[in-house]
Amino acid sequence: MRSVPVWARGYVLCAALGGAVCAAPAFGPGTPWTVVGLLALLHAAGERTVVRGGPAVPAFYPVLLAAVFLLPPAAAALVAVPGALLARVPRRPRGLRRLWRGAQPALAAWSSGWTYAVLGGPGAASAPPDFPAVLLPAAVAVLCFAAVVAALDGGILMAAERVPPRHAWRGLLPGSLAPVAVHGLAGVMMAVLWNSRYGPPAALLVLLPMGVSCWVFAQYHRERAAHQATIRALVQAVDIKDRYTRGHSERVGRASVLIARELGMDDRRVELLRFAGILHDVGKLGVPTRLLRKEGPLTPQERRVIELHPEYGHEMVRGIGFLGEARAAILHHHERIDGSGYPYGLMGRQIPECARVVAVADAFDAMTSSRSYRRARPVEAAVAELRRCAGAQFDPAMVGALARALDRCGWDAEVTAGGGGNASPGEPREPRGPREPGLPVEPSVPGPVGGVASGAPAARGPAAR
Repeated sequence: MRSVPVWARGYVLCAALGGAVCAAPAFGPGTPWTVVGLLALLHAAGERTVVRGGPAVPAFYPVLLAAVFLLPPAAAALVAVPGALLARVPRRPRGLRRLWRGAQPALAAWSSGWTYAVLGGPGAASAPPDFPAVLLPAAVAVLCFAAVVAALDGGILMAAERVPPRHAWRGLLPGSLAPVAVHGLAGVMMAVLWNSRYGPPAALLVLLPMGVSCWVFAQYHRERAAHQATIRALVQAVDIKDRYTRGHSERVGRASVLIARELGMDDRRVELLRFAGILHDVGKLGVPTRLLRKEGPLTPQERRVIELHPEYGHEMVRGIGFLGEARAAILHHHERIDGSGYPYGLMGRQIPECARVVAVADAFDAMTSSRSYRRARPVEAAVAELRRCAGAQFDPAMVGALARALDRCGWDAEVTAGGGGNASPGEPREPRGPREPGLPVEPSVPGPVGGVASGAPAARGPAAR
């Protein structure tokens, strides 16, 4: 976050204030501070074990949920605070992020603690929960915990990233319920053992497999982050080599995300399409620089050389396993619905869906970005051209999705203005105005050649390369 919107700051501050109000009664008499301290220390250690900040990495909740089953709601909310203060925060603003990481689990713990108490859940720091009486109230409390976490996450997406309400909460509860349920089961086992005759050391045994699994998952996340750094380096190399398309890859990734979200794709596919858009032109690294920077028309032989770049790109990324179907998009984003594209002349549904998305995003950015040989087209003119070519060059469903998304979210003129702004290629940019966070989107042409960019026959459409 380079610049956090004021609404997001206000949302986080309100959440922190709510968490403080919920935890305040714990400072009265009757709070078992020894138990609170031990659980808070264990929770902080667990938070240091996991790497948070990625979309697939959950927080460490077993100890927090054990606190829900052992402590009064206000005291359970306090357990989350030291973990938030001591957790690694790799991105700025660190203070605001720490505040959010403390407020969200505190509110969730307080809510689920009250739910557990209202349902008559057996348990206190001096009287351990027991089976089977604990199961039903614990299950409902865990569901409440997951629901509060999902509700707060949806709110921060709306406030910080301007995600529309109909998309903000999509998939959040189902996505968080499974990991929270597993952590909840471990929390129940900890609570049952905590005050049993075996004592807290036995409860710690429950954390051993959980800690190991979280550590393994964190290692995977670090490896994935290294892959992403490699992707950013590749995109920067392309931008340096082809000065006409600097920032183009980032914008294609943004438009691909916009189309994917409009089509209702799940978060995993949206992320893969972002990578596909960012890397679609990476094969240009295998094309001679003199061709990419040529000012005049390309000869047929030179064009054939440039048309090899999708295959070069596919070869470059084929070893990056987590890219999945994004590799197919890199290979096929210049195919056309009527079969006149390259490299294999695929037609219609033979072209992978992800490639059809990137093709539209690619063409849209090429038409709405300025080049040395022409000015950028207005958004309305670019969309009209995409509609004209739909069914021959582009998939009509993808064109319609982009048009609807632009109507709803608008278009950030700064993002479309040739360069990529201050953000590095492939890095998320803070949204400006009412638009989704991964905006826009053709193949860039190194000179006045081909398609709409050069005044070639209109049947070729806006994506000439």
